[in-house]
Amino acid sequence: MGPNAIIQMGTALEAALGAGTARTLFGLAGLAPYLAAPPEHMVAESEVMRLHAVLRRTLAAPTALEVARNAGHATGDYLLRHRIPPAAQRLLRRLPRRAASRLLVAAIRRHAWTFAGSGRLRALHGPPPVFVMEGCALCRDAHSPVPVCGYYAATFERLFRVLVEPKATVIETDCAASGAATCRFEVRWG
Repeated sequence: MGPNAIIQMGTALEAALGAGTARTLFGLAGLAPYLAAPPEHMVAESEVMRLHAVLRRTLAAPTALEVARNAGHATGDYLLRHRIPPAAQRLLRRLPRRAASRLLVAAIRRHAWTFAGSGRLRALHGPPPVFVMEGCALCRDAHSPVPVCGYYAATFERLFRVLVEPKATVIETDCAASGAATCRFEVRWG
C-alpha cells in the first residue's frame, strides 16, 4: 500500500495527541522506525492494518476516527500536491460537476492498487458517486458498531472538495467492521 497510509497517520497522531503518544502507538504496531524515517516506497498491507487496529484498540472511538480522518485529508492534500498534475486539476475544476466527478471516479478506480492493498475497489459514477471496497484492509477482522474507515472517506472527500464540489462530503454508509459485506463510501454534494 502507499506509504501515506502510515506517514500521514503519524503526522495526524502527533498533531492530535503529541509525539509521545504517536511513538507509543507506532511502537505497539511494530512501526516505531517509521516515525524517524518515514517509508519512501510502498509498504506491506499488514503494517497499515496493524496501525489502524492499534488506533481502534487504544484510542476512544471518536478520537481514532478523528485521527484517521485527519490523516485521510492530509493524504488527499499530498495527492493534490504530488500526484495529480496541475493541468488535470485545473480541467476538473472547470468542468461541470457531473463530468468532473466521472473523471475523478475513474482516476481513483485506476489507482486503487496504490491504496486498496488486497482489497478490491469498485467505483460507481452515480449519482451519487459511490466507492465500494471488498476486503477492506483498514477494517479487516475489526468489529465496531460504527463504520471505522474514516481514512478512506476523508481522502476521497478532500479530492472531491478541491476538484469537483467545495461542499462535497463522503460518508461511509456501510462498513465490514459493522457486519456489512463491504465498505461503502457515498459522495454527497452538501
